[in-house]
Amino acid sequence: MMRFSDLGAASGPTAAGFDPAAVRRRTAERFTALVADEEWALPLPGGGDTRGRFARLAEVAEQDLSVARLFEGHVDAVAILAELGFPAPAAGERWGVWAAEPPGPGLTATATPGGWRLDGRKRYCSGASSVTHALVTACAPDGRRLFRVAVGGGGCVPVPDTWQAIGMAGSDTPDVTFEAVAAEAVGGVEAYLRRPGFEHGGIGVAACWYGGARGVANALLDSARRREPGPHSAAHLGFADIQLHAARTVLERAADEIDADPLDREGGARLRGLRARGLVEEVCTGTLTRVGRALGAEPLCHDLEHATRVGDLTVYIRQHHAERDLAELGELLARTPAGAGERS
Repeated sequence: MMRFSDLGAASGPTAAGFDPAAVRRRTAERFTALVADEEWALPLPGGGDTRGRFARLAEVAEQDLSVARLFEGHVDAVAILAELGFPAPAAGERWGVWAAEPPGPGLTATATPGGWRLDGRKRYCSGASSVTHALVTACAPDGRRLFRVAVGGGGCVPVPDTWQAIGMAGSDTPDVTFEAVAAEAVGGVEAYLRRPGFEHGGIGVAACWYGGARGVANALLDSARRREPGPHSAAHLGFADIQLHAARTVLERAADEIDADPLDREGGARLRGLRARGLVEEVCTGTLTRVGRALGAEPLCHDLEHATRVGDLTVYIRQHHAERDLAELGELLARTPAGAGERS
């Protein structure tokens, strides 16, 4: 299979400096090329090669986290549609999953004689200017539902200047307003969250985080190979390697468990997802710290590619809900009968 690096130059800042519009444009170009390449049609989670799926996501993320964010959204949409019994995206389509539910007003769904209509404002819409379709959560009278929409019409409009991020600038994740946007319901009430694949997809995001951490750690490894590292730098490199090896091992085991029980008949998906995401987030945080302490400010100030990776990873791992997710894991373990949660 073609390597992601063969598809063109990275989409981060150029030597000319940081230009958010140019970064978003290059990210969109790389994302479009990746989706169009049939060799990058990833296996579905639970289909027997989930290890391969996670490894490919990590490969993209090691090179470019913003592209990985958009690509992960597209392949997650493909998996969701398949799991809920809907047709796969057509050739030339690029999909996102816009399911964030932060506090405040969001989208409302209204049933009409011709179908559903979406109105309101959705936050964190990655790839708003480059995807052709999206799976979107919205509140209907009977509860929260998932809808599929075409986003190229006049009723679906990105809100200027609502994505001010330096890290993950290329992911193009602004607010989007919806005004009488035609939509088709995908599954029933809360189908998006209740399906087993929700947890599988969350671990796919963690695979992207892991790939991003690997990319950050490469700066330290390259430095050590260019010149003899001092004892402190060598220690930081050794520790980062242990952490990254542990993260890869956890992701591979999670993939095997997903393939063994794709429908979550044993009920372990939530526990598995919380553990995997929590561990990988901790590894990413540790990698950022270790590489920063070993290399100092020099690459952050004079190496745009490395600085971009550090900024991107810092933002991306905040999809993990930190202590809230850790508390949920602890509470879940407290309710789990002795021995039942030890297999993972």
